[in-house]
Formats: sequence, C-alpha cells, structure tokens
Amino acid sequence: MHRMLTARKWMHRAVGIVVTTQVLAMIGLTIADMVARRKRKPRRFPILPAESVRAGDHDVTVYTFGEDLYADMLSTISSAKDHVYLETYIWKSDEVGERFKQALIHASRRGVDVRVVYDGFGNMVVPRSFYDMGEKIKRRRHPVISGFRFFAPRNLGRNHRKLLVVDASVAFIGGYNIGSLYADRWRDTHAKVQGPVVAELENAFVDYWNSRPLKFFGNRMVAGENDLHTTSSRVWRSAIQVHRNYPRWQMFPIRNMYLEAIDRASDHILLTQAYLIPDDDFVAGLFAAVQRGVDVRIIVPQRSNHAVADWLSRGYYEDLLSHGVRLFRYQGAMVHAKTGTIDGVWSTIGTANLDRLSLAGNYEINIEITGEEVANRMELIYQMDLGNCVELTQETWQRRSIVAKFTEDLLAPWRPFF
Repeated sequence: MHRMLTARKWMHRAVGIVVTTQVLAMIGLTIADMVARRKRKPRRFPILPAESVRAGDHDVTVYTFGEDLYADMLSTISSAKDHVYLETYIWKSDEVGERFKQALIHASRRGVDVRVVYDGFGNMVVPRSFYDMGEKIKRRRHPVISGFRFFAPRNLGRNHRKLLVVDASVAFIGGYNIGSLYADRWRDTHAKVQGPVVAELENAFVDYWNSRPLKFFGNRMVAGENDLHTTSSRVWRSAIQVHRNYPRWQMFPIRNMYLEAIDRASDHILLTQAYLIPDDDFVAGLFAAVQRGVDVRIIVPQRSNHAVADWLSRGYYEDLLSHGVRLFRYQGAMVHAKTGTIDGVWSTIGTANLDRLSLAGNYEINIEITGEEVANRMELIYQMDLGNCVELTQETWQRRSIVAKFTEDLLAPWRPFF
C-alpha cells in the first residue's frame, strides 16, 4: 500500500512538472513573439480590387483589402433607411473603430434601427465607455461565460462572427474584425452579398439577438415582446447557403460542410487558413483526397498573431507533407482569411478557422457558394496569394532543429483545446 501511494505521489508530481513546463513554454513563446512583432515593419502585400460576380440570383463581391471593405461597409451604413445589424468579434477603439461608431450614431439619428453585438472576451482591452453610443442604439455584449453552468460547452463559446446586414438588402460576412490594424496590415477575405441569402444572414443575427440566458425555472426561455423578426421571406433553394455554428443549440454544421466538400473533391482543394489545427477526421479527409489524385494546397501564415497556435499547427506539418498535402507559408503579413474553393465550383467564405474552437466551440458563420464565377474569382485570389508564399517542402521541414521538434511534441496535448 505504501509503495502504491508513493508511486501515485510521484506520478502526480511528474504530471505537474509536465503541465508546468507546457504552460511556461506557451508563456515564453507568446512573450518572445510580442517582442519580435514590435521590431517587424509592416509590409505591403498583393491585393485585388473588389469585383462583383454572379452566383445564381446573387451578386457577390469579394474583398482582399481592409480599406476597400471598410469604405463599402461605411457607405452602406450611411445609406441605410430602416435597420443596421452589426456583429463583430473585435471592435478596436481606434480611428477605424471610431469611424464605424460615428456612422452608426448618425444612422440612429436618422431613425434607423441600429443593433450591435460584440464579444466581451475579444474586446477586454477596449474601454467599455467606447461602446456608449446613446440610448437609441441597442447593444449586446456577448459575455465571457453565458450561463451559470460555467463548464458547459454551450456557455463557453465566443461570438467570433463578423456580420453586417443593412435593410435586408445587403450583407457583409468574412474574416475582418474592425480596427486600423486590419485595414492595411492584415491579408483577410470578406464578401458582400446581395440577393435571397441576405434573409438567411439577417435571420442568423435575429436568432442570436433573441436568445437569452436560460431560465432555470423549468429551464425554458420565454419569448419577449421586443424580439426581432426577419424582415424578408426566406427561400428553400439557393446558390448560397448559410452555415452557422451555434453552441446554444449545440449545432456545429461548418465542420460537416467542409468534410462533405472535401469528400466530393475530384481535382483540387485550395484552402487558406489563419490557424490550422484540424481534428483527425479532417486530416483523414484531406489524405483520402490526395490518394484520389486531388491536388490539396493550404496557405497558412509564416507567423500568425498567436505564437502558441503557430506551434500547435506546426505539429501537423510532418504528417500533412508526408501524405502529399502541399503547404504554403504567407510572407510578411498576417493572413487571417478563412476560405476554401474546390474543383472550380464550390467555395466558402466566413469566420470559422480550422481548429476546435471554431468548429466545435464558438459562434461562427460561413457562406457556402456553388457557382463557377465565384470559384473562378476565389482561384484568382488564391493564385495571387501564392505569389506571396514560400512552399514548405518535406525535406526543408525535416531539417528543423531538435528544439523545434521537442516544442511541438511538448505542446501537442493542448491541440484539443485550440
């Protein structure tokens, strides 16, 4: 018995040492990255002008540069006549953030119904006073924890969505948060859509707005008199579908959307991802596609804005490269896009990263587009981005240092948490 207790004691100590080492490594990597980031100078990267293409009954405009996107978003807000619904993960209190704030205030003074949703965790460093916009603008701050059951997955999801809907006629969706950093120093992708799918995107905002903390008397939610309603008729069939991860409903369809599309691929799969930490089924789907002869390519940042996420992602590179997946590392700027295009037919633009937090944890929203014109545009953007990438070969990756390999293995157990 004494030996068992002693062994158990040493086991607990060993686990404690490993966990402590892992946490210290993550802290060290984060600090080192912050120091290095201050020394990096912003670098221009290739962009394409926004151009509208057709997808069924829709006009779709794809943006590759924040300044172009923000100009159109602000212009759309300034022309609003009935309502503006804005949902964002991060909203900086800088020059760009202030421009959006003033545009919304002016719209509300014209009698426009303005509603704003922002995430509490994503904006922890932003002063609460920044979001004081007067009584006319209705605001909702997504809480860090959404209910009394602190460790229930449905209560921990961040609101990672970036969505703007104006007058039920136009919607913007994609990876861009709001802030000066994203205007000209990050390479991201966003879309403006006009057509029947706008009703679906508006309905996604409405459903979130009408949600409330669970009532623990019978565990029911009671509809309120001030609930929002979708103002346009929704259609059953469309060239653009909306997929939204909704922890409250324990619904995570974006992962399935990707897996189904990858399973259908017959020629090529082109993905751009800010944080690549896929689960086993996702990886297996990519490997199966390569075995079918599909050209699978993934663009990732050379360095992202999250050093720990980078190291967790690098733990997958050896396996991906050895199975024929081609990896391209974006140079000189953070690539934050969450996009994919397959076989010149299928495309997706949205907010979900290929990691556990996005695919099985956060509130996310993606559009799925079936149409050659959009796919051709997305492929043109992909080729542009490839011109700013360096391909990572298996031979090069195998020559990385022993310290790098050790760090990847040390942090590997944390992948399910990111």
